[in-house]
Amino acid sequence: MKTAVLGAGTIIPDFLQAADKIEELEVCAIFGRESSLARMREFQRQYGIEKIYHDYDQLLKDPQVEAVYVALPNHLHYTFAKKAVENKKHVIVEKPFASTYGQAEELVRIAGQNQVVVFEAISNQYMPNYQKTRELVKELGDIKIVQLNYSQYSRRYDLFKEGTTLPVFDPKKSGGALMDLNVYNIHYVTGLFGKPDNIRYIANIERGIDTSGILTMEYPGFKCVCVGAKDCKAPVSINVQGDKGYVHSDDPANVYGSFTFAHNGGEPRTIALNQGMPRLYYELRVFTDLVTRGNGQEAREYNRHTLDVMEILDKARRQAGIDFGV
Repeated sequence: MKTAVLGAGTIIPDFLQAADKIEELEVCAIFGRESSLARMREFQRQYGIEKIYHDYDQLLKDPQVEAVYVALPNHLHYTFAKKAVENKKHVIVEKPFASTYGQAEELVRIAGQNQVVVFEAISNQYMPNYQKTRELVKELGDIKIVQLNYSQYSRRYDLFKEGTTLPVFDPKKSGGALMDLNVYNIHYVTGLFGKPDNIRYIANIERGIDTSGILTMEYPGFKCVCVGAKDCKAPVSINVQGDKGYVHSDDPANVYGSFTFAHNGGEPRTIALNQGMPRLYYELRVFTDLVTRGNGQEAREYNRHTLDVMEILDKARRQAGIDFGV
């Protein structure tokens, strides 16, 4: 599957390292602004990428390109992914999938009409550690408390306080702690337990954007809290607590390199099954398999999960009064 990469940001090396491990996938092109040309040429040299594009329409006309990876700023995910699926290209989109639920639903619908795969690049869902967690959660008894904290002080916040607004803190570019960090927590929880009955988002708002916030989610029989912060930091943690045991990790939900499992009164057991593979390997492996095998039903199930998360993000933003202007 010949794939074009859209963007030249910090996530691109992670993607290229993962793609390099998948025999059926070849990165044949990279797209970006002319100001990023030096960086793109370095990627081209290091990973043997054949073509560089600055014109997206020209890239989409390239008959060699079968799929695109959208790793552009959040507010561009929808427009670039939509254009790709309309041109019958398969698409893997970085999180968040889109800026709104309506955009996400439209992408899924158009992809179905054009018989191509559209897929959200959300790392934790496909890692062996997460799959094992799905199994072990059943041994925890009745779930009582779920708590995730992904707080990571951003150097960009210093600039934000000085008056410079970069995309991650710009409501016009679908920024904020919810979309940048807490989205990983939400995926982690909904992947295990499905959609909650109710949510509430309490956020620290500065200049119209959430620099940090607390999302509570109510499920039958238990409560969940997801913390995401870019204006402060604390030890990262994941805890799933039942009346018969717990799961704990000191990794953020997008890395999830290992976790501890224990029954009440039992010895804690550390589990690490990701085999040292690049962080994005497993999501990319699934995407490649969906395209090469043509498994539309499985793709729709993954899309359903993405839409559930997008619905939560929409509700949370409305409660906090965050307006993306779309």
